[in-house]
Amino acid sequence: MATPSDEMNTKLSWRRFDDGKNTWDSWTDKIFNEDTSHKCPTYIHKTPPCQGSCPSGEDIRGWLAIVRGQEKPAGDMAWQEYAFRRSTDANPFPSMMGRVCPAPCQDGCNRNEVEDFVGINSVEQFIGDTALANGYTFAAGESTGKKVAIIGGGPAGMAAAYQLRRKGHAVTVFEALSDLGGMMRFGIPNYRIPRDKLAAEIQRIIDMGDVEVKLNTRVGTDVTVEELEKSHDAILWTIGCWTGRGLPVDGWDDAPNCVSGVAFLKAFNEGRMKVTAKKVVCIGGGDTSIDVVSVARRLGNIESTNPTDRPELVVNDGFVAQDTAITAAAQGSDVTLTSLFPKENMTAAEHEVHDALHEGVTIIDEVMPVGLVIGEDGRATGLKIAKCTLEGGRPTPIEGTEQVIEADLIVSAIGQGGDMAGLEDFANERNLIDADAFYQVPGKQGHFVAGDIIRPHLLTTAIGQASIAADSIDEFLKGSEHKKRPKVDVHHFDLEAKLHEAGLDPEHFDANAGDQRGTSFSKYAVHNYEDRSFQEIIPHDELFLGHFAYHERNKRREEVPSAEEVLGHFHERLICLEEEAAVDEAKRCMSCGMCFECDNCVIFCPQDAVYRVKKDEATTGRYVDTDYARCIGCHICSDVCPTGYIKMGLGE
Repeated sequence: MATPSDEMNTKLSWRRFDDGKNTWDSWTDKIFNEDTSHKCPTYIHKTPPCQGSCPSGEDIRGWLAIVRGQEKPAGDMAWQEYAFRRSTDANPFPSMMGRVCPAPCQDGCNRNEVEDFVGINSVEQFIGDTALANGYTFAAGESTGKKVAIIGGGPAGMAAAYQLRRKGHAVTVFEALSDLGGMMRFGIPNYRIPRDKLAAEIQRIIDMGDVEVKLNTRVGTDVTVEELEKSHDAILWTIGCWTGRGLPVDGWDDAPNCVSGVAFLKAFNEGRMKVTAKKVVCIGGGDTSIDVVSVARRLGNIESTNPTDRPELVVNDGFVAQDTAITAAAQGSDVTLTSLFPKENMTAAEHEVHDALHEGVTIIDEVMPVGLVIGEDGRATGLKIAKCTLEGGRPTPIEGTEQVIEADLIVSAIGQGGDMAGLEDFANERNLIDADAFYQVPGKQGHFVAGDIIRPHLLTTAIGQASIAADSIDEFLKGSEHKKRPKVDVHHFDLEAKLHEAGLDPEHFDANAGDQRGTSFSKYAVHNYEDRSFQEIIPHDELFLGHFAYHERNKRREEVPSAEEVLGHFHERLICLEEEAAVDEAKRCMSCGMCFECDNCVIFCPQDAVYRVKKDEATTGRYVDTDYARCIGCHICSDVCPTGYIKMGLGE
């Protein structure tokens, strides 16, 4: 029976041949021309593009393999805990990152060449939420007697505290705000990051012991740098960027109802701002601007002539709070977002833009702000915008396209900067802190830096930088030279560590045992394995994509309110996958660059040269081997390897 055309068009998988390519290559010639080849298969480990695209450098392929049931834990550890351990080797916040990370890993996923990316974020959320439900904890390393001061308790600071405690160093976290979490707590709304789960992931780090926390303590004001240098062996700066950039238009600095996106979200997340203005206009296009307009739609406004109820007073004064009782009279706000770029090119995640539109936000794209309309009381009453063109990355207004958007509150979400008051000796010309390749502060021995204060970017970027900085601090405290960072600088699968975990360590090499060259049977080494993961990311054209059938993505359920439902709607958006769906989603991973035990090479080898390793000697990365006395170099095994793990090169 013929396949219906609509199914063919909606359930496409990879195609080896393009339309019009109808001449078969001669496999017979290919095989028999190669029977004298000296090239035989070797097993090459490369980094998958998901991991190469992850700023935290997580071993994504590894924990997906654990969830799917392919890689087994040693001993009696549950696979759920094993997946958690592998995931948090790089990132101690799987529950948070599974919710809010914009997932560059999914953009890079090779499965996009088949039908759709693997839902990496959704499986990570499952791992993180399961770990919290089961009470999994972290273990600290043996104490070194060293102590590190961490300035800032956000994602970079707490990730660094975690990595340093694993290495045995004690830490003191100095946080200027009232609680830990940084942008995760004060910059992202609670319907995206549940506060109970955030608190639990932070507490898990503190529970490692020797993590002292000093809240409401600003270094440079409440305590001096010199004092920290005397009491600690190293200092890590992770102070983030808490000043928002204003619009470059006349009158911005003087109009009280013109505020930054960072300050707006901080006032909301601190619980001080209960309602906003009737007409809110936000300028941006990134994730921060989406959070601003989504929060504004949820808060709504109240009809009031009392100036103390105005939201800008709450935003601009960190000690002012609105009365909770006023929310009972809240009505919906008119909220507009303007962007330089078309909707499809906005830097915010595509689904976040879609959600904002669904919630009733008006988005005006391909426009730029050109001025303000100022009322007699000095407050802005409107934003002047114009259609624009982008020339060399700079917007230019198109004459005759000007218009005014009425506004009671105007929010600028066009960028962030550092607050270096009291720390001027560390500030560069951009009011940020410089870093070298090892995340040291140049010219400041014993000082290191990570996170937004280097350059504002993603939460996952800050976490990845913190991990590298922790390595550098560890080397500094040991008095050793910094190791050169690899080209692909992520948390790699380690075959030697896996063999040790499985009790399969290679035997001792006896240098006096005579000539031992040319053997593939001796047990003192892994003979036919090459680790190129530190240098190479495997592209889709090195895989046999024809192996993978259509497999629809398991999507998380989302609770996105409509424009009519959004007022007062602060329920969590992303609903965690059930275990069965998470396991099925993990099975969609193509395990790029690593064997996932499909048996294709064993089945298709015409010489029976490729064989499974004995069960009591096998583990991840050591599932198959080759009898080189049988191999004729036909490279069929390489052709049919779905993951690109087999290369024809041994003997060169």
